[in-house]
Amino acid sequence: MTVEVREVAEGVYAYEQAPGGWCVSNAGIVVGGDGALVVDTLSTIPRARRLAEWVDKLAAGPGRTVVNTHFHGDHAFGNQVFAPGTRIIAHEDMRSAMVTTGLALTGLWPRVDWGEIELRPPNVTFRDRLTLHVGERQVELICVGPAHTDHDVVVWLPEERVLFAGDVVMSGVTPFALFGSVAGTLAALDRLAELEPEVVVGGHGPVAGPEVIDANRDYLRWVQRLAADAVDRRLTPLQAARRADLGAFAGLLDAERLVANLHRAHEELLGGHVRDAMAIFAELVAYNGGQLPTCLA
Repeated sequence: MTVEVREVAEGVYAYEQAPGGWCVSNAGIVVGGDGALVVDTLSTIPRARRLAEWVDKLAAGPGRTVVNTHFHGDHAFGNQVFAPGTRIIAHEDMRSAMVTTGLALTGLWPRVDWGEIELRPPNVTFRDRLTLHVGERQVELICVGPAHTDHDVVVWLPEERVLFAGDVVMSGVTPFALFGSVAGTLAALDRLAELEPEVVVGGHGPVAGPEVIDANRDYLRWVQRLAADAVDRRLTPLQAARRADLGAFAGLLDAERLVANLHRAHEELLGGHVRDAMAIFAELVAYNGGQLPTCLA
């Protein structure tokens, strides 16, 4: 388990887990006078407990507030390691999505040591925007979905110019729009660029600067061009992915996500029925040579 805790502004920490691929996500810790705000809670109970230990080490006060950027288990399964009275805040649609999805993620990689997970959905929800105060520090929760999912939330510290972007931004990792929208993610990235952040903590991969937003936009625009070409050539998303030259994007982790991204871009071009996510995931496995993608959680 490789973890680096980086102080990206005074009292603001990025909890970075390497290498950042499937289910190896990042978190954030914002320290205030009476405790801490925690951004996302990781994928497994052992990982979440280690995060909680760092929170206790960094924050003198007893108060704990958790923000979940979206419903995926690698960002919310660890909610339970924080005390029962902890405020857990998320978009109002995240609660129902988390309950409906349940522990489905664990079924994809049954050999991972997930721990005894008990879902703890958010107990405070909002729709568009919510301002929190962590000590004297202002923290803005902004809904920018649909993007990675239908209801992504980012955590923005305007004074420090630090952005915790959840999975709307990936750093050195292939973006993933299976549960959201390629066009929606591009629109969300435009909104994030307008904030003019100096530090961007993506949902996966190393802490970066604002250039990572452009890198994500470049990839997704390429996906849109591939999808348009596939429509012209009457190729399926899987066929288009197999023929694609990754070029500048060959170094990104989890290249197989291209299949899912092409499905979403294809649907956005043509409209019509949205295919079941698990059926698309099966094609992602096929692209990967019939092997389940590696998960190091």
